Amino acid sequence: MLVTLDTADARPVFRQIVDEIQRCVAVGVLKSGESLPAVRNLAADLKVNANTVQHAYRTLEREGTVYVKRGVGTFVAASPKTNTARQGQIARQLAERMLREGYRHGLLASDLIAALKEIAPGQPR
Repeated sequence: MLVTLDTADARPVFRQIVDEIQRCVAVGVLKSGESLPAVRNLAADLKVNANTVQHAYRTLEREGTVYVKRGVGTFVAASPKTNTARQGQIARQLAERMLREGYRHGLLASDLIAALKEIAPGQPR
């Protein structure tokens, strides 16, 4: 499946869909010109309201990740954001999620940074 949702995630469902599709584009799972699943099909697969998927697709279109051909479907844009810019955006989103989760568990940013340095391959310890 292209998109997976996490019920424990604090992000709204539409944002999870947007982030997952952008991740698929960034890592090359979805390529330029490739079509996304139809709104109703993806909504049925994810067991969410079709309006939620439609909102995610509109957000992706507004952000320049996809374009819509009325009556045909939604497709990955020919030149979505550059990989470097997109990777930076993904890294920031992951860091924000990690901070939120860490704070929920009483951890400080410095605790999380230390843990990342400890487990990151090839990093000085």
